[in-house]
Amino acid sequence: MKLLLVILNIFFVSFLDKPEKSAPALSQRALEQRAKWKIATDEMDYPVCKMYMDSICHMGAKLHHSSRWMNGATMEMTDSLADEVSKLKFVTDVEKTREDGTPKNMNTKRKMPLWKTNYQDATNFTDQQLALFNLTPLHELGFEGQGILMAVCDGAFQNANTLTCFRQNELQKGHFDFTDEKYDFYGEKGSHGTQCLSTISGMCEGFKGAATKAQYYLMRSEENDTESPKEMDNLVVALETADSLGVNVFSVSLGYAKFDNEDWTLPKSALDGVSTRVSRAATIAARKGMLVCVAAGNEGSDSWHTISVPADADSVLTVGAVGVDSIIGAFSSFGPSADGRIKPEVCAVGVKTTLVRSSDGTIIRSNGTSYATPLLAGLAASLWSALPDENAMQIRERIISSADRYDNPDENQYGYGIPDAWKAYKMGDEQSTELLQNMEIEQPSKIIRGEQILIFRHGHIYNLAGQRIE
Repeated sequence: MKLLLVILNIFFVSFLDKPEKSAPALSQRALEQRAKWKIATDEMDYPVCKMYMDSICHMGAKLHHSSRWMNGATMEMTDSLADEVSKLKFVTDVEKTREDGTPKNMNTKRKMPLWKTNYQDATNFTDQQLALFNLTPLHELGFEGQGILMAVCDGAFQNANTLTCFRQNELQKGHFDFTDEKYDFYGEKGSHGTQCLSTISGMCEGFKGAATKAQYYLMRSEENDTESPKEMDNLVVALETADSLGVNVFSVSLGYAKFDNEDWTLPKSALDGVSTRVSRAATIAARKGMLVCVAAGNEGSDSWHTISVPADADSVLTVGAVGVDSIIGAFSSFGPSADGRIKPEVCAVGVKTTLVRSSDGTIIRSNGTSYATPLLAGLAASLWSALPDENAMQIRERIISSADRYDNPDENQYGYGIPDAWKAYKMGDEQSTELLQNMEIEQPSKIIRGEQILIFRHGHIYNLAGQRIE
């Protein structure tokens, strides 16, 4: 008897519209914050049409998750079924995002590492890395992230549910897994995520994170054994979930450009903030009131050299890595974005960053923009707790404007440089008003064309899913 091998691949299915009307997919906290900062709900806040997804599932597909911002769903099916689905009247596109068979061009993973080798000597602990961006004075006033809700997104979080430095019952609000991983969310594959979290929330003798009173959610979007565009869609859904929960600061130390199937490798021209769904989603999250912090990447001394996605996104804070001596790490990825925006925007300590080791809770050092990013996110949370009436874009602009290279930015590795938390906090009302006005000038314009709502930005027109129309 012959066995028929059926290969199920992963696809992103884009839908025509949202004919079902229901309540916005937003928590009470999210709705209250939208009202506070005068951010209106729109088509993107409504769920994907369940009838569309059910119809495809009845044809034999399996739903992984849906994206209300991109108006589509990640689904598992055969190639032949994908062809049938593409012909449905309510489907506008079907894109393969992961091959569950053998990679087409190579058998090795193409992870873009955002951390480097560990160093065991950590005698100076965390004082220097907090002092570099002058965060200690804010902490001394009692502003340590209280009232701010954060999300940390990664590949897993080893022992983050048991290490006492995290005070889980007090601060951890829950966790979400957007992958189909076989590995335990809190298992040994999650050292990177936990060590990132420690720079924000860790607190033990000789060690203090940058926002130890902020509450947080943990989210997994990274898949350990493959590198595929599906992981970018996982991250899109993580951002949407954070928005639904009313998260204020989102920290992600993941980056994508090269994949198992080399045909999917992104061209450098795609690092423009709009060519990928994940970068569009990061920008949407920022426009909807979240401060998104993204690692620049560790490709500065490698062949790729530049940032990856979603570090190219507009309105986020992309973070490079320096040492406590303020000197950039050679590995820190280069900007600018493909459309000429300064990247990274800012830097934090990512060279010999002091961390809590996930396996046993000891204090170590390690390198990477991965660790600079949550440090910067923690700064943002502490600053925002001191200025709770300001919105995400105002906090972002305060951070950028306080940086040591603000008047003479470097578009390659430093960006605007190293922020000064105290300076950002002390900016006067007049400067704050100016920052808000500048932020409003940068906002995209809405265009009504018949019954369709379009967005005009940087000389081009996009639909509400961020796809360029003209």
